[in-house]
Amino acid sequence: METFLGLPAHPLMVHAPIVLLPLAALGAIIMGFSARFSVRFGPLVTAVAGVGAVTAALAKLSGQQLAESVGVSEDHHQAGGQLPFAAAGFFILVLALWLLDRRGPRNLGIQILAVVVIAASIIIVGWVIRTGHTGAEMVWQGIGQQLTGS
Repeated sequence: METFLGLPAHPLMVHAPIVLLPLAALGAIIMGFSARFSVRFGPLVTAVAGVGAVTAALAKLSGQQLAESVGVSEDHHQAGGQLPFAAAGFFILVLALWLLDRRGPRNLGIQILAVVVIAASIIIVGWVIRTGHTGAEMVWQGIGQQLTGS
């Protein structure tokens, strides 16, 4: 999908993973610290992480289509190209923690997974920020050059 209502689809589609992945990361961090929270709210956090991963892939596809017509910076291309894979891995970790927490008390293995989920949450938020920042930088530098005539 290249356009939506006459506008490029990519700038519209990126907003879903920008909101959903950090929101899921916040929930996943709480899941990492609290098995009780994980059992109760794990399905919601997992669903948000899953939808975030799917929308990251859709944003990547729409970005590839847009890049063919307007170009893209190498930094944004790399960050955006890898985000769907990072988001999918994050989703799998959150899902695993929730499923294991449902089985009963946390043993050492589940506690280690909880720490990994917390670390993955921090990483995915950083990745979303990096991807969004490089994309915004690319767009706004172009607009700044147009405004100043450089």
